[in-house]
Amino acid sequence: MTDKAFKFAVIAEPTDEKQWLGIARQAEDLGYTSLLSADVLTAPSPFPALAIAAGATTTLRVGTWVAASPLRAPRMAAWDSHTLSLLSGGRFDLGIGTGRPFVLDDAVKLLGITPSSPAERLAQVEQTIDELRALDGDAHTPVLIAAGGPKARALAAAKADRITVAASPIATREEIAALVAGMRAQAGDRGDQIEFVSPIFVIGEVAPPWVPRLLKTDMKTLIEHDSLGILRGSPRVMADELQRRRETLGINCFTLNAVFAEQFAPVLELLA
Repeated sequence: MTDKAFKFAVIAEPTDEKQWLGIARQAEDLGYTSLLSADVLTAPSPFPALAIAAGATTTLRVGTWVAASPLRAPRMAAWDSHTLSLLSGGRFDLGIGTGRPFVLDDAVKLLGITPSSPAERLAQVEQTIDELRALDGDAHTPVLIAAGGPKARALAAAKADRITVAASPIATREEIAALVAGMRAQAGDRGDQIEFVSPIFVIGEVAPPWVPRLLKTDMKTLIEHDSLGILRGSPRVMADELQRRRETLGINCFTLNAVFAEQFAPVLELLA
């Protein structure tokens, strides 16, 4: 479904300067495309963290995975994004979505933000993109949308450069392929230009402790359902599987946690 080049991003949470810069430089040295940072109120803010990572590297892209639209006014989110894109030499990608439930709960408790409806949060996503486009002028900051429901998928098809399908970790390949194909069709003439991004939560046979909490399921269940959230086998087997996913699902971009960066490096080399 696509012959676009593979792109691989590392997701990490900054804890201190040495750890964060070490991850950024390692990701660049190993050949990863991007370093991504989550937008959660219990960790350092992604925008300044990514600015520091961009300043410590030369080719590595940086991006949010993903910014939660209720946490910032659209113009402010666009301003920060445009600034990062401008000062990194165009190496910033804005990933944005309506926010996970626990992020929305924290926003109410810690920031005093008034709870909003899904429609209002999606409208904030769209307004942020429109504000960013106005600030960019002739430049173009790539935007990724995390798209779950039909309205989010329609917005992503209309305005995103990259899309990650916010689906169940045990969604079937057929379900994901249908969602990807549907959004390409909705996008019309620009459908072939859109890149699709798929998260890989586990490399190998053992899931880190945070994976069952995040996905609300266990490794056994993921294996039984042939989950796209895991990747197992030798480097050659994993490389072949990713080629299969690109050819049959139309997905060429993948994310993985930084704890797997070195373990996955041989697969990068095979797919380079």
